[in-house]
Amino acid sequence: MAEEKKEKENCCKTKNHKRFSGGMSGGVYGLAFIGAAIYFIQNAPTFWLGVLGFLKALVWPALLVYKLLGFLNM
Repeated sequence: MAEEKKEKENCCKTKNHKRFSGGMSGGVYGLAFIGAAIYFIQNAPTFWLGVLGFLKALVWPALLVYKLLGFLNM
C-alpha cells in the first residue's frame, strides 16, 4: 500500500503537467462576446439574422484584425 502511494507521488512529480489558463484576457473576451452578441441580436430584424449575429459575435476579434490589417495595407 505504501509503495503504491509513493508511486503515485513520484508519477506526479516526474511528469510535466502544464496548466494553461486565459487569465484576465479570457474574462475580457467573454465580456466582449456577450456585448457583441447583445448588439448584433438587438439590431437583427429577423430571427435568422439574429442567429448570424450570434455567429458574428463569436468571431468578431478575427474580423476586426482582418479589417485593421487591410486598412493599414499590410
